[in-house]
Amino acid sequence: MTQTAIPYLFMRGGSSRGPYFNRADLPPDPDTLSRVLIAAVGSGHQLNIDGVGGGDAVTTKVAMLSASDDERAEVDYFFAQVSVEDQLVDYKPTCGNILSGVGPAAIEMGLVQPRGDVTEVRIRAVNTGAYITAAVHTPEGQVSYEGDVAIAGVPGTAAPITLSFSGICGSCTSGLLPTGALIDTIDGIDVTCMDAAMPMVIARAADFSLTGYETAAELDGNTEFFKRMEAVRRKAGELMGLGDVSESVVPKFGLLAPAKDGGTIAARYFMPWKTHHAMAVTGAQCLAACAMAPGSVADGMTARSTGGEVMVSLEHPTGKIDVLIDCQCDGDFDVNTVGLVRTARKLADGNLYVPASVWGRS
Repeated sequence: MTQTAIPYLFMRGGSSRGPYFNRADLPPDPDTLSRVLIAAVGSGHQLNIDGVGGGDAVTTKVAMLSASDDERAEVDYFFAQVSVEDQLVDYKPTCGNILSGVGPAAIEMGLVQPRGDVTEVRIRAVNTGAYITAAVHTPEGQVSYEGDVAIAGVPGTAAPITLSFSGICGSCTSGLLPTGALIDTIDGIDVTCMDAAMPMVIARAADFSLTGYETAAELDGNTEFFKRMEAVRRKAGELMGLGDVSESVVPKFGLLAPAKDGGTIAARYFMPWKTHHAMAVTGAQCLAACAMAPGSVADGMTARSTGGEVMVSLEHPTGKIDVLIDCQCDGDFDVNTVGLVRTARKLADGNLYVPASVWGRS
């Protein structure tokens, strides 16, 4: 046998895409697992020509699912971000867009049985410890992908998948504000270092001489901005207790500007070495929290809630994403729960093959 077959689902989750595996079908040790995921995605080539990746960070993501032993969850969701070209795998972050497909995938894999017209799948995000309930349409006991919900960054419409998040603060760090401050100044730039679903370093676009309304392509072409941004991000990573982040995708970076198209605030999200063409679900939660936090870099850009549930509409390069955030503003700012509506679609299933020299499972 020259190749090893691995059962998989290939799914679009939100505005990302990648293979979804049953964790039991993958090698248990981390080093072999990383080699398998690199081979599966085809990391090492700008087009991922020898794998199922799509030549972009949003299409080199992997979900690994298993039955959970946590009484608060049915399914454990373990995420991996595989690099496009560098043959690296990062297990620190999670991905909320890929999470959009976890509920449907868990049902398709038989890890969760459908219950009525809408099945609520209780998920634990292994990477961060967050808990999520995904409401999946399952008429007649089958996952339905057809519907009339459109999300920015994805053509057409599909069935809604409602995601409700809790326990998102301190996903990879000591807490919501891992530096202990709402404002830190690094290289002359004010930033808010916040960890709500995703550790992020958030700055004002104007402080980088940007409008905050640039397209993803315009930002990607601004090499001077990326050089300055990366220097700030690395120093912020140290302040946040993440150590040397030069080869890690966390913390992510975000820019804020006043809204111009009827939203709450304009935002740009970086992955971090490339601009997200739309908006990450985890990033949206952190950016929404920053927008509502008194004393953050968002001061003066938007009206703020006095607490309780508020809808935050983030303008991004391809449209808007709405985040329902329940926050506490009396005293110390805190985030209780967050909700979003996304969509997903199964694209293919069967076996994915990796060379037996990478993993020769007998």
